Amino acid sequence: MRPLPSLIALLILTACNFSPPAATPAQGTDGDWWRPAPGASWQIQFSGEIDTSLEVEVYFLDLFETPASLVAELHAQGRRVVCYFSAGSWEDWRPDAADFPDEVIGKDYTDWPGERWLDAGALEALVPLMSARLDLCAAKGFNGADPDNVDGAYNDTGFAISVEAQLAYNRWLAEQAHARGLAIGLKNTPELADALEPDFDWALTESCFAQGWCADLAPFRDAGKPVFAIEYVERGIATVDFCTPAAELGISAILKALVLDDWVDICP
Repeated sequence: MRPLPSLIALLILTACNFSPPAATPAQGTDGDWWRPAPGASWQIQFSGEIDTSLEVEVYFLDLFETPASLVAELHAQGRRVVCYFSAGSWEDWRPDAADFPDEVIGKDYTDWPGERWLDAGALEALVPLMSARLDLCAAKGFNGADPDNVDGAYNDTGFAISVEAQLAYNRWLAEQAHARGLAIGLKNTPELADALEPDFDWALTESCFAQGWCADLAPFRDAGKPVFAIEYVERGIATVDFCTPAAELGISAILKALVLDDWVDICP
């Protein structure tokens, strides 16, 4: 899942030379971050004007393109808000794209122009970049983080990323989010669900019903943690195909279009 680039947002951020304040690492050390409950209702939107009228508990929005004022508006309505960013790929439209060293940028991400895989094994190089993104997430007032593409070890990235290196990177992301008082979810990556469940606060899947791997997220359900599932109309699936099994599995499932605009069909 990748948000479409927004030139306007990029120009605004660049013109303002926005620099978030330094994080306060002690903030979340006692485990005092928000944790969503199983069955929480939710919406995810990355394109178009954000529809804030939905009666859902959690909004997933883009880190860079969502202003702090919108986060505050949703908070005033009693919503929690999660920031999306890619932790495992480089996107050429992001305001910090020039900060990534060439040696950590790998192969093109299939079907997503302008996006390329990152070397998750190059933790030392990624630490300042992802720390800055988590700082921005906290500074804007988000409640949690949704880092994407944390499954490079299982993809053709152009790098030899070991499972051990992927685990180390993902655990570092979780630790750093919690240190900033942010909750954090594990995106896709069913292969590591059992190993990483203790480090993450929820799991988020894309097309697990269409592809038949939703049961792999059992470690999160068994631990009393929520599982959020997105299915896409472009995959030839409808709510009638997955809402009943989602309810049986305790999964909060929605149907979206790949553009991730305001349209959503939420399972009851």
